[in-house]
Amino acid sequence: MAYEYDRFEREEGGGSFLMGLLAGTVLGAGLGMLFAPKAGSELRSQIGSQIADQTGRLRDAADQTYSQASEKVSQMVDRGREAYDRARSSVGSMATGTSGASGSTGSPSTGSSGSSSSGYNA
Repeated sequence: MAYEYDRFEREEGGGSFLMGLLAGTVLGAGLGMLFAPKAGSELRSQIGSQIADQTGRLRDAADQTYSQASEKVSQMVDRGREAYDRARSSVGSMATGTSGASGSTGSPSTGSSGSSSSGYNA
């Protein structure tokens, strides 16, 4: 019996409960406004102004989020280009012979018979 209580405590169903609570709140507020004793034109103008205000706030938030995201993307692109340039320059310096001082390049084509078993020819 204690197992069932532990199982219910471990289940993560809080997100769906909160979504239902939020939907019920919005629905209740909307129905309350519709059934309020006001003239139709007055109610429509009130709803229209509230929708316009909310739309403006959402547009501003979307614009701000877009600008932040585009800034982050441009920073990531710059970092990627820098990493590419560093990798390209390090590979270029290895190809010019700066690592040949030890006498062994470590390539797969060097072996006791002088041929590669992997099929890679440098």
